[in-house]
Amino acid sequence: MIIKRHLTPIINNILQDTKTIVLLGPRQVGKTTLFATNFVNQKTLILNGDDSDVRLQLGNASSTYLKQLIGNKTRLIIDEAQRIENIGLLLKILHDQLPNIKVLATGSSAFELANQINEPLTGRKWEYKLYPISINEMIQHHSLIEESRLLQHRLIYGWYPDVINNPGNEKDILAQLSDSYLYKDILTWEDIKKPQKLETLVQALAFQIGNQVSYHELGKIVGLNNETVERYINLLEKAFIVFRLPSLSRNLRNELKKSRKIYFYDVGIRNAVIKNWNPVNLRQDIGALWENFLIVERLKYKANTQLLTNDYFWRNQAQQEIDYVEDYNGILHAYEFKWNANKKAYFSKSFIKAYPNHQLMIVNSSNYLEFITHD
Repeated sequence: MIIKRHLTPIINNILQDTKTIVLLGPRQVGKTTLFATNFVNQKTLILNGDDSDVRLQLGNASSTYLKQLIGNKTRLIIDEAQRIENIGLLLKILHDQLPNIKVLATGSSAFELANQINEPLTGRKWEYKLYPISINEMIQHHSLIEESRLLQHRLIYGWYPDVINNPGNEKDILAQLSDSYLYKDILTWEDIKKPQKLETLVQALAFQIGNQVSYHELGKIVGLNNETVERYINLLEKAFIVFRLPSLSRNLRNELKKSRKIYFYDVGIRNAVIKNWNPVNLRQDIGALWENFLIVERLKYKANTQLLTNDYFWRNQAQQEIDYVEDYNGILHAYEFKWNANKKAYFSKSFIKAYPNHQLMIVNSSNYLEFITHD
């Protein structure tokens, strides 16, 4: 089952210019499928960086060799481009020396790809991120009614394409994803001396979604020093496993200034890490799971619509907190998340007084789509 991705028309609109298109994202979210089903024609050459002979041929290729390799093709797709040595220089040569070739590259990790392409490809690339399938994409795929019926199921098993396309096999697929793919890029590119500690750290983060995290406390749980914990979390971010949400701090002396929360890009992966498949009505963590779901779905929507905001949570030393804050158009948009639509929520008077230019919204299971998709 091919599910139309919202990035497809955006990328289609820039196919005629000369810039390289770089598509980053987690493994197994459909980057290859998106390119193969929408942008392959008879004049397309596809190369895969996972193939050792491709890596050998492209590692230090000259423009003369590239012209011979590509021949009469007018479009080149390089899959898993981060596996190719000096990929940034290669893409620069293609852009500068072969301007009639439209290059599209995918990368399952930001490690080498992002580090090596930013400087060589300044002004020469369009860069996009593809995440697990969004609720909005699924609504357009079948219907709002059908997807609403599946909401509780999705909160447990998430949004990876293989999971969605293989009902009944969700646990096995997520177990394989979390075991085989979760750490592959990190262990390939980085000198991780204690991979078991990395797994333990991911589990600790999975239990703490929605809470402030302390590198010191995580270090005590995992058995690593603060610096190593921070380094590992940086790597997990670059591998599109987790992402950090910083605290908002501008006006009040008692605001927490260097706190952060950490969320997973997919709630199914998060549940697989801690092996908790309990249904929603039996879960103690539904509040945290709901918060993770809403924030990552909002992130997907903004990525798919090119909406730019600065994102935070807010908390002060009196333990008053706001789950999520977006800053754009000169206004702070503050949100409280409640799974139960009947449960009341209150906004901190300290926040309202400190930031008078604000909008407030309580997001629950009856109005969540309004939050996810508003501009």
